[in-house]
Amino acid sequence: MTHLVAIGFGYTARRLARLLSPEGWQVTGTSRTAGGVQDIEKAGYRGALFSGEAGDVTAELTAAIEGATHLLVSAPPAAAGDPVLAALGDRLAALKSLRWAGYFSTVGVYGDTGGGWVDETTPAQPTGERGQRRLAAETAWLAWGAQCHKPVTCLRLPGIYGPGRSPLERVRGPKARRIIKAGQVFNRIHVDDIAGAVRHIMTLTDAAAHVAINITDDLPAAPQDVLVHAAGLLGIGPPPEVPFDEADLSPMARSFYRENKRVSNDLLTRELGYDLLYPTYREGLAALLSEAD
Repeated sequence: MTHLVAIGFGYTARRLARLLSPEGWQVTGTSRTAGGVQDIEKAGYRGALFSGEAGDVTAELTAAIEGATHLLVSAPPAAAGDPVLAALGDRLAALKSLRWAGYFSTVGVYGDTGGGWVDETTPAQPTGERGQRRLAAETAWLAWGAQCHKPVTCLRLPGIYGPGRSPLERVRGPKARRIIKAGQVFNRIHVDDIAGAVRHIMTLTDAAAHVAINITDDLPAAPQDVLVHAAGLLGIGPPPEVPFDEADLSPMARSFYRENKRVSNDLLTRELGYDLLYPTYREGLAALLSEAD
């Protein structure tokens, strides 16, 4: 039996579980809280408590990872490094059943290119602490895989949208607005394309071992253009424009605008052969609207 252990069972990992479970996979997800574990189990998966602390590896967690064939890590790195490697690295390295490990990273590791294109051969030069931590975690996971001879793939993600979390919800909100910053573009990806791409990559194993792969759509686009399109699909007027310099953004939101780049998915789609379900936000939003009807 194939058994996926997802360390951090959030929005994206749950969509992957929904894809794999009907195919006969056993899925185990972890949560930091007992209530979170109960929610995982109510959804029909195996749950285990993991707070992220190296000294907090329970017998239940140890039992949960025994027999794992695939591992997916979405837990964020801490200042001291990757918490999963610190707590479970030795145990996972000793698992003879483990065929592949994936680490959810971010396209933020590329830093700012002034809107220029990047791909997996582009040197990673993150500008912020979040990107720097992710790059350090990528490096640690790849080194771990090479040392214990386990295939590891770092999965670099852009902005994620999907059911309940998309521009369709944002433009309906009372505080909706279009932040205008000249030349700014972002990549994005539908959550079901992350799930599909991860499933595809897991079947390749050796071809995707010890590498980083961008999982992103075909069309980097200005965020205001996406909101205008979403409003048009809903038959409502677009939200008002607000210049970036006048926008009251949180430090986290403002940090995203410090980096401007176009991210290529050629490795995923052309070389590794994954066919995107939603090549651009247009197909993705149309599908979400259709599902909601």
